[in-house]
Amino acid sequence: MTAGSLNSSTKLQSNKCPDQRKTIRENLDRFIPNRSAMDFDYAHYMLTGGRKGKENPAAISPSKEAYRKQMAETLNMNRTRILAFKNKPPTPVELIPQDFYSSSVQQPKTTKPRRHISQSSERTLDAPDLVDDYYLNLLDWGSSNVLAIALGSTVYLWDASDGSTSELVTVEDEDGPVTSVSWAPDGKHISIGLNNSDVQLWDSTANRLLRTLKEGHSSRVGSLAWNNHILTTGGMDGKIINNDVRIRSHIVETYRGHQQEVCGLKWSASGQQLASGGNDNLLYIWDRSAASSNSPSQPQWLHRMEDHTAAVKALAWCPFQGNLLASGGGGSDRCIKFWNTHTGACLNSVDTGSQVCALLWNKNERELLSSHGFTQNQLTLWKYPSMVKMAELTGHTSRVLFMAQSPDGCTVASAAGDETLRFWNVFGIPEVTKPAPKAHPQPFAHLNRIR
Repeated sequence: MTAGSLNSSTKLQSNKCPDQRKTIRENLDRFIPNRSAMDFDYAHYMLTGGRKGKENPAAISPSKEAYRKQMAETLNMNRTRILAFKNKPPTPVELIPQDFYSSSVQQPKTTKPRRHISQSSERTLDAPDLVDDYYLNLLDWGSSNVLAIALGSTVYLWDASDGSTSELVTVEDEDGPVTSVSWAPDGKHISIGLNNSDVQLWDSTANRLLRTLKEGHSSRVGSLAWNNHILTTGGMDGKIINNDVRIRSHIVETYRGHQQEVCGLKWSASGQQLASGGNDNLLYIWDRSAASSNSPSQPQWLHRMEDHTAAVKALAWCPFQGNLLASGGGGSDRCIKFWNTHTGACLNSVDTGSQVCALLWNKNERELLSSHGFTQNQLTLWKYPSMVKMAELTGHTSRVLFMAQSPDGCTVASAAGDETLRFWNVFGIPEVTKPAPKAHPQPFAHLNRIR
């Protein structure tokens, strides 16, 4: 080999060294043991002499083995970790304080205790001469906590605050009996439908007749429903009339669709839709805005439902979903149906096994109460939307024709053909709403702008 080739070879070797050192540095472990923390004497002992006895344990007597263990504990020789590192890993830094995290994390909801539902009525009152007629509406509970009930030709008022009873009016025999009662929203005025087709408006506080609405119907008025100053009446003639009680010519709209007696009327909470049920097994939804756009004398219905196979009297608008309506059918139908009144679709149908006379929604929970006729004459509480029976309340000996709900939504009054009026604490006690926390005022919040 010549000198030139030797120099070339040396040059090649010197060029490889930096790459090799670089590769070695890149493969080094980042955890470097600290020699000052290592016990090399103990390590040497464990690698040479400390294991001799363990390799032949039969050669060591029990006394020597006990002595060895005692010495190991005394001299701290029971160590298994030979290598020690310089520092412990640093404590992780909390980006979010623990107290803030614990306060922001949503705590799991506590299970709500199951409400006790009494199976017996809290109070029972006699209701003699109550007309046993499925198509009438003879019971209503006003916003002033006064219950009105029609017994024959007389309307009685029962004040729930003190339990006192007073007579409002007794109509003449040729005009009676009373076929419907309904409180105005103010809880002071009450409307009374009569068998002679008239409708009377009374001031309950002054015990005074204000006016009589005539010439609207040709036969008895069995259903009434208020919508602010509009009193809607339904008659045996199949007509539904909107009466503006503020003006002399009170008839403002007439709805024509039913061919037989109108026995159920209910306005939605918004006052835009009216549900009507009749003895022709039909359920109608009337829209106030659509009615005003059509001919005022005969507006067209929004939906016409033909699913029931018996008279539709029981109607109840859902308090937590404005377009949800529950309806109940008579003896040959026995079903509770739920409707989307925007589309007219039937959402569900449940066969209750008996005539459905009345329906009431719980104002505080998703529950529905129904009253029934033969054979059990019971009140049934349903869980919505599963429609699982939560309770059955018995006590009436005849069909439970009418139900009314107290203003606070807790108590339900039921009147039946057995001439009794019973009160049930079926919906429990409403929860007291907690006041909303006051917002912290921002600085200079009272100023529109800072100049």
